[in-house]
Amino acid sequence: MSFNKPVRHASSFGLAWALAFALLTAAHAPLLTLPYFWDELGQFIPASLDILQTGDWIPRMTTPNVHPPAVMAYLALVWRIIGYSIPAARLAMLAIAAIGVVATFALAKRLGASGWWSAGLLCVTPLFFTQAMMAQLDMPAMALTAVALVLFLDRRIAWCAAVCTLLVLAKETSVVAPVVFGGWLLWTGNRREAAWFLVPCIALGVWLAVLHSATGNFLGDTQFAQYNIGYALHPVRLTFAILRRLFYVFVADFRWIGTLSLMLTARTIRNLKAWLAARPDWSVCLIFAVLQALAVTVLGGAALERYLLPVFPILCVAFASTSVSWRNRTALACGLVISLWWPPPYPFPFENNLAVVDFVRLQQDAASYLESNAPQTKVASAWPFTDAVRRPEFGYVNRPHQVLASKDFGAKEFNTGDAGAVVVYTRVWQGPLLPLLKPWMRRFYEYDDPVTESDLTRLGFRVAKRFARGGQSAEVYLNAPRGL
Repeated sequence: MSFNKPVRHASSFGLAWALAFALLTAAHAPLLTLPYFWDELGQFIPASLDILQTGDWIPRMTTPNVHPPAVMAYLALVWRIIGYSIPAARLAMLAIAAIGVVATFALAKRLGASGWWSAGLLCVTPLFFTQAMMAQLDMPAMALTAVALVLFLDRRIAWCAAVCTLLVLAKETSVVAPVVFGGWLLWTGNRREAAWFLVPCIALGVWLAVLHSATGNFLGDTQFAQYNIGYALHPVRLTFAILRRLFYVFVADFRWIGTLSLMLTARTIRNLKAWLAARPDWSVCLIFAVLQALAVTVLGGAALERYLLPVFPILCVAFASTSVSWRNRTALACGLVISLWWPPPYPFPFENNLAVVDFVRLQQDAASYLESNAPQTKVASAWPFTDAVRRPEFGYVNRPHQVLASKDFGAKEFNTGDAGAVVVYTRVWQGPLLPLLKPWMRRFYEYDDPVTESDLTRLGFRVAKRFARGGQSAEVYLNAPRGL
């Protein structure tokens, strides 16, 4: 087995990182003050604040779950040094994203592809662009995975195991990486080196033991465990999740251009097994990519696309290595850039592209209107807006509001109670395919048609203000007797 062993000096890495960080910061400059979105304010920022303010590594402000604390501890450390702020969190995450860009460049060189094209394709991938600034776990998992792959291909096994230990303490499903590395070394007869990768697995085991000791559950919360394991393993949902993964990786956001290049290249390979045997570095990467994608498909009720981020450096390198024509590469890059703004016709998580900005700005508009016109009024809405106006540190309000939270806007479960205001907003992308998908979503995903204006009018509310951005909307309703 032959591995490349290029020498990388710390100064060279530092310069490359500084350049990547500067470019990412410049590209995200208009978004550095963007308030937190969805799982940021629901899980990761509260958990980080717990570490910062009270030293609690098991979250108290939010429901504990299986996610290890490394990323949250990192944010707490940044805030401890420079003070708490949203821009500090955004810049801290961009600093990690820059490591991922440099590692992708290095990985491409080791796999015989263009480093510039590989890193460039990653940077303009809509999912990477949005996640690069967000206080969530998947982009750090991607960056550390890319570093671990480079170290493994360089046969720096001890360093690779150290990075993998940090990796599994950033995201639990990243345990796939040390398992693949250790398994590869065992298969090739390197038992002593394989033993290094027991360390990350032990570290993850220690975290799970600590979590179980504090909560009585190895995953931190029974409902979280049921949703991310039991719910996800329903045969219909699992099959659809696999198809959704394949479509997103190889077709969505104009990636079909790169996929066509992969297919054309594959046709020229007469014996795939012999081709892979002659390229053990590619074999390791492909085995990891397949198993990682499978792991985050089987484990994860939401099946969010961001879970796939750790495989994207490999995917970008593959596209760069097979798209030999500059026209093909340029077309793929342009398609990715367009997809930052161009939404697909089917429901998708807003965090997949710049629709996340419209979502957050609409929440800001609604929160600002309430703060100016109904500051003492209890607000009924669906999460995450209820958390957004309940906690000023999330960037939406200056004073906390009383809230009445519902899981969603489904007409059967939405509760207005004794609230004096209701805020309704777009939670599911209203693309042209949504009407066709509703029967499927009702049967297998508990979808319920949202509460309507006429429903709220019957309950005594009237529209006080409407906001709209990029195909999304938010409406503020006030109780008619108290209406302004």
